[in-house]
Amino acid sequence: MDWKNIESALEGILFAAGDSVPAERLCFALDLDRETLDAAARRLADFYCFDRRGIRLLKLADAYQLCSAPEQAEIIRKALEKRKPPRLSQAALEALAVVAYYQPVTRAYLEQVRGVDSSYTVNLLLDRGLIEPCGHLDAPGRPMQFRTTEQFLRSFGMTSLEDLPPLPSGEEETAEEAPEEEETR
Repeated sequence: MDWKNIESALEGILFAAGDSVPAERLCFALDLDRETLDAAARRLADFYCFDRRGIRLLKLADAYQLCSAPEQAEIIRKALEKRKPPRLSQAALEALAVVAYYQPVTRAYLEQVRGVDSSYTVNLLLDRGLIEPCGHLDAPGRPMQFRTTEQFLRSFGMTSLEDLPPLPSGEEETAEEAPEEEETR
């Protein structure tokens, strides 16, 4: 398959999916190796940016997705939405930051870090698709653990968790020690 056909097929798959598609699945469907798929995706992404198209190709960890161009957000919102989406409260942003930096975390760990009950906030973040359950802690009561989702990455314009800004020094040591303390309870 030549580059034009690969890019066209990739674009068609991602448009039809409407959500992220794992790279492994794209490689299988297009009968390509990962290196060729990544090169085709980069070429297509560059085309969208260079030509100032209304869509972008995002790489999300080990998946790809088509989305609207960020500079078109206001016009798209104006055309498709009747009201502005509600913003996250300071409490929700704090809880989301704790999950993002220290995942996987339990609700009890969130409450320990924040110093307040986080039941409502966890449910809000789950409802918005920004966090998801990812198993249970091997401790008495087997509490549910949470991690961030692809929706979190999309919402904050990141391709992976490595895009998170570094924590100020001193907080990293606390973060590494705290989950171990939780496991010993």
